[in-house]
Amino acid sequence: MKQLNPSLKLHFLLGVFISVWIFLFAFFIRPFEHGTMDFEKWVYVSIGFSFIAFTSYGILALVQKRIYQKTKIWNAKLEVFMLLLFYVLYTLGTYFYYKSPFVEGFYNFWTFFTEIILIAALILTPILILLRIYALKLLPKKSDLLTIKGENKLDILKIRQSSLICISNSQNYVEIFYIENDELRSKLIRSSLKNIQSNLEFLVQIHRSHLINPVHFKAWKDTSTIELTKMELPVSKNYKERVLAL
Repeated sequence: MKQLNPSLKLHFLLGVFISVWIFLFAFFIRPFEHGTMDFEKWVYVSIGFSFIAFTSYGILALVQKRIYQKTKIWNAKLEVFMLLLFYVLYTLGTYFYYKSPFVEGFYNFWTFFTEIILIAALILTPILILLRIYALKLLPKKSDLLTIKGENKLDILKIRQSSLICISNSQNYVEIFYIENDELRSKLIRSSLKNIQSNLEFLVQIHRSHLINPVHFKAWKDTSTIELTKMELPVSKNYKERVLAL
């Protein structure tokens, strides 16, 4: 996936759905039935495993939001990393709970992993993937029209998001470059690059003085310069990885 829905509320709801599924799976399927657990203990197992699933996915939701806010990008590697993070947290949490006085399980870690976690993962992973794809469909549709405001009342520019190329720092101002009638135009607005970036989260920083609209990225001219629509900009080493991920 090349997108992420960072909504914590939505992902916590997905966590509730996953925890309910884990409860039903543990209670009715009983993946490690060995004849030593009575009804009460199975209730403890099911509730404990489902709570740990919710907690693990909640941590995943917080971590992915932090990463997305920092990098402004998402890709298949990050998606796989998030799924692995969930299973690491869930495996460790459920194993320690399984060995606790509440359950008193006797499987060692390897047996627990192969007999329980792998079975659950084979069934749960497709569900997780489908839920996360569905989350993308719930992303709010944004209007293509942008309103960029500066510190002064007269500092205002309304353009389409698709026409915005980049925004560059210019002392106490920022210079906005955009396409109008197939021509490159620019406008100075009194503001800071930091304020602009906080309001326009889709922009990608490539240099301490430049933010770009990734849809206008064309190619690398050399190892430190990129070509955009009708212009070129330098890329600093600190931000090169972000550009390579576009």
